[in-house]
Amino acid sequence: MAELIFRGGTIVTVDDDHRITHGDLAIADGVIVAVGGDYTPTGSDYTIVEVPGAIVMPGLIQAHVHTCQTLARGRADDLELLDWLRNVIWPYEGALDAPALAASARLAMAELLLGGTTAILDMATVHHTDEVFAAAEECGLRATIGKAMMDAPDPTIPPGLRETTAASLAASDALADRWHGAAGGRLAYAYAPRFVLSCTDELLVEVGRRAAARGLGIHTHASENRGEIAAAHARYGVRNIVALDRLGLLGPRTAIAHGIHLDDEEIGLLARSGSHVVHCPSSNLKLASGIASIPELLAREVAVALGADGAPCNNNLDGFLELRLAALLHKPRSGPRAMPAPIAVGLATRGGAAALGQADRLGALTVGRRGDVIVVDLDGLHTVPSTSPYSTLAYATRGTDVRHVAVDGRLVVRDRELLTMDRAKVVADARVHARRVLAAL
Repeated sequence: MAELIFRGGTIVTVDDDHRITHGDLAIADGVIVAVGGDYTPTGSDYTIVEVPGAIVMPGLIQAHVHTCQTLARGRADDLELLDWLRNVIWPYEGALDAPALAASARLAMAELLLGGTTAILDMATVHHTDEVFAAAEECGLRATIGKAMMDAPDPTIPPGLRETTAASLAASDALADRWHGAAGGRLAYAYAPRFVLSCTDELLVEVGRRAAARGLGIHTHASENRGEIAAAHARYGVRNIVALDRLGLLGPRTAIAHGIHLDDEEIGLLARSGSHVVHCPSSNLKLASGIASIPELLAREVAVALGADGAPCNNNLDGFLELRLAALLHKPRSGPRAMPAPIAVGLATRGGAAALGQADRLGALTVGRRGDVIVVDLDGLHTVPSTSPYSTLAYATRGTDVRHVAVDGRLVVRDRELLTMDRAKVVADARVHARRVLAAL
């Protein structure tokens, strides 16, 4: 039985009681078996990582990312959502071939792991999604991935992204058959209709039916931008979330990215259905989309997670930056106690676990959960002194403070070195393919 022990740290459990303890965190065959105190390995197959003076915590979980977009970092600045999509992002995604998509995904996943993100909900592009799964399988990241679905007869969608309803559904089903539960359960599939404006009603209804029948998640965008909302209202005569509900897409397995502009009826629908809103503060600010009413959503018992979105609308994938923004952004409007540090840390961990449909397996350091664990250094000048670990994590920590990362009890980052991929090759390949793809646009 392989064991991994993080020895001598300050353990921030993110459990129901926001408990902080000290000592050893032990993982055996991928499962947490001890939290705090002194742990003695039970056999000869073990690794001990000494972490005195550091914080041991659950890995960050980002419930909305686009690893396919990473090669377009810095390419789509200073635009609002619909122009950003139609003028830059869709042409870029339509130009991606399999090697370029693989390079983009590997670059994103290297950045995510090194910054302490251990699990993601990822919306790929329309084609070549096998490459994204293969990259996650290789690097050791926990990932729920879906191909973007775009069957709407919209002339602004470039030819490289157009697909028929039947082809979109068939490709999604085949990917689910091939990848859901792969890598020892580390990989999963979620249907990913991009948003209502890019999909036909036939596809959306069928996604809801198939996801329910197969027990799979749904990952989409909604209520991000006022122009998007107006276009959806013109089509359906109701607001976005009401339309999704009528199409059969809301529920506890559904994650809705952004959810910025919601009225009282929509918030009630989200709460009653158990659907998840994924707060993407950097993206929402950069695209001038607005600021989601997260304290109000939490007060209404709407499930909330965090995500960095994509590199062209962020421009990085640092989960600790999103955590800090989520903790700070709502205070001017809702008061200094609007988002206490433990609640914000919980959004970045347990909120993401719930959005991935793995609330009982991930997101906290308790016996029986999977061993997705990170170690955060407290040696940086910006973290000294650390008198409150939750405060340090919410307000001071950066992705570069992450020293060790384990997923399923396997070390994937040790002493800030990525163990599962050749970092220099990841960077070199990304540069080559970015130049090639972007030059063709």
